[in-house]
Amino acid sequence: MVLLGSEVKSLRGGKASLAGAFARFINGELWLENSNIPEYVYANIHNHAPTRRRKLLMNASELNKLHIRVEERGFTLVPMAIYFKNGRAKLEIGVGKGKRAYDKRQDIKERDSNREMERAMRRGD
Repeated sequence: MVLLGSEVKSLRGGKASLAGAFARFINGELWLENSNIPEYVYANIHNHAPTRRRKLLMNASELNKLHIRVEERGFTLVPMAIYFKNGRAKLEIGVGKGKRAYDKRQDIKERDSNREMERAMRRGD
Protein backbone atom coordinates (compact mmCIF):
# COMPACT_ATOMS: atom_id res chain seq x y z
CA MET A 1 0.00 0.00 0.00
CA VAL A 2 1.14 3.51 -0.69
CA LEU A 3 0.64 5.41 2.57
CA LEU A 4 1.57 8.73 4.11
CA GLY A 5 3.54 8.90 7.35
CA SER A 6 0.56 9.90 9.47
CA GLU A 7 -1.43 6.98 8.02
CA VAL A 8 1.28 4.51 9.06
CA LYS A 9 1.32 5.93 12.59
CA SER A 10 -2.46 5.65 12.79
CA LEU A 11 -2.37 2.06 11.48
CA ARG A 12 0.25 1.08 14.05
CA GLY A 13 -2.20 2.34 16.67
CA GLY A 14 -4.73 -0.18 15.33
CA LYS A 15 -7.37 2.33 14.31
CA ALA A 16 -8.15 1.35 10.71
CA SER A 17 -11.59 0.28 9.53
CA LEU A 18 -12.27 -1.75 6.38
CA ALA A 19 -16.06 -1.77 6.81
CA GLY A 20 -17.57 -0.96 3.44
CA ALA A 21 -14.18 -0.84 1.73
CA PHE A 22 -13.48 -2.35 -1.69
CA ALA A 23 -10.71 -2.52 -4.24
CA ARG A 24 -11.08 -1.69 -7.92
CA PHE A 25 -9.04 -1.15 -11.03
CA ILE A 26 -8.59 2.36 -12.39
CA ASN A 27 -6.41 2.76 -15.50
CA GLY A 28 -4.78 -0.62 -14.95
CA GLU A 29 -3.84 0.14 -11.32
CA LEU A 30 -5.45 -1.33 -8.21
CA TRP A 31 -6.89 1.16 -5.71
CA LEU A 32 -8.41 0.75 -2.24
CA GLU A 33 -11.54 2.84 -1.71
CA ASN A 34 -13.81 3.64 1.26
CA SER A 35 -11.31 2.45 3.85
CA ASN A 36 -11.10 4.63 6.92
CA ILE A 37 -7.73 5.35 8.52
CA PRO A 38 -8.44 8.12 11.05
CA GLU A 39 -6.19 11.14 11.34
CA TYR A 40 -3.16 10.72 13.56
CA VAL A 41 -3.75 12.79 16.69
CA TYR A 42 -0.15 13.98 17.06
CA ALA A 43 0.39 14.94 13.40
CA ASN A 44 0.61 18.56 12.33
CA ILE A 45 -1.85 20.51 10.19
CA HIS A 46 -0.80 18.54 7.09
CA ASN A 47 -2.57 15.40 8.29
CA HIS A 48 -4.06 12.96 5.77
CA ALA A 49 -7.70 12.68 4.67
CA PRO A 50 -9.23 9.67 6.50
CA THR A 51 -11.08 8.14 3.55
CA ARG A 52 -8.80 9.00 0.67
CA ARG A 53 -8.14 6.58 -2.21
CA ARG A 54 -4.98 4.50 -1.65
CA LYS A 55 -2.93 2.77 -4.32
CA LEU A 56 -2.17 -0.93 -3.87
CA LEU A 57 1.17 -2.27 -5.06
CA MET A 58 1.46 -5.75 -6.61
CA ASN A 59 3.54 -7.71 -9.07
CA ALA A 60 2.35 -7.32 -12.66
CA SER A 61 1.46 -11.01 -12.92
CA GLU A 62 -0.69 -10.88 -9.75
CA LEU A 63 -2.34 -7.71 -10.99
CA ASN A 64 -3.18 -9.32 -14.34
CA LYS A 65 -4.68 -12.42 -12.68
CA LEU A 66 -6.96 -10.30 -10.49
CA HIS A 67 -7.89 -8.02 -13.38
CA ILE A 68 -8.96 -11.00 -15.51
CA ARG A 69 -11.06 -12.46 -12.69
CA VAL A 70 -12.80 -9.16 -12.00
CA GLU A 71 -13.47 -8.24 -15.64
CA GLU A 72 -14.42 -11.58 -17.18
CA ARG A 73 -16.02 -13.52 -14.35
CA GLY A 74 -17.67 -10.71 -12.38
CA PHE A 75 -15.86 -11.20 -9.08
CA THR A 76 -15.40 -8.46 -6.49
CA LEU A 77 -12.21 -7.61 -4.60
CA VAL A 78 -12.87 -7.33 -0.87
CA PRO A 79 -10.20 -6.16 1.60
CA MET A 80 -9.97 -8.60 4.51
CA ALA A 81 -7.19 -7.35 6.82
CA ILE A 82 -4.35 -4.86 7.14
CA TYR A 83 -1.15 -6.07 8.76
CA PHE A 84 2.55 -5.24 8.96
CA LYS A 85 5.29 -7.49 7.59
CA ASN A 86 8.95 -6.49 7.68
CA GLY A 87 7.95 -2.90 8.45
CA ARG A 88 5.59 -2.58 5.47
CA ALA A 89 1.81 -2.31 5.58
CA LYS A 90 0.14 -5.15 3.70
CA LEU A 91 -3.49 -5.61 2.70
CA GLU A 92 -5.09 -9.04 2.42
CA ILE A 93 -7.60 -9.12 -0.43
CA GLY A 94 -10.33 -11.70 -0.91
CA VAL A 95 -11.98 -12.44 -4.23
CA GLY A 96 -15.72 -12.84 -3.80
CA LYS A 97 -18.75 -13.42 -5.94
CA GLY A 98 -22.02 -11.59 -5.40
CA LYS A 99 -25.25 -13.34 -4.53
CA ARG A 100 -27.65 -14.35 -7.24
CA ALA A 101 -31.30 -13.29 -7.14
CA TYR A 102 -32.52 -16.72 -6.02
CA ASP A 103 -29.98 -16.75 -3.16
CA LYS A 104 -31.27 -13.39 -1.96
CA ARG A 105 -34.88 -14.56 -2.10
CA GLN A 106 -34.00 -17.62 -0.01
CA ASP A 107 -32.29 -15.46 2.63
CA ILE A 108 -35.27 -13.11 2.78
CA LYS A 109 -37.64 -16.06 3.17
CA GLU A 110 -35.55 -17.50 6.04
CA ARG A 111 -35.33 -14.13 7.79
CA ASP A 112 -39.10 -13.62 7.57
CA SER A 113 -39.86 -17.10 8.91
CA ASN A 114 -37.42 -16.60 11.82
CA ARG A 115 -39.05 -13.28 12.61
CA GLU A 116 -42.51 -14.89 12.64
CA MET A 117 -41.30 -17.65 14.98
CA GLU A 118 -39.84 -15.10 17.39
CA ARG A 119 -43.07 -13.12 17.40
CA ALA A 120 -45.09 -16.27 18.09
CA MET A 121 -42.78 -17.25 20.96
CA ARG A 122 -43.07 -13.78 22.52
CA ARG A 123 -46.87 -13.90 22.34
CA GLY A 124 -46.86 -17.33 23.93
CA ASP A 125 -48.62 -19.14 21.07
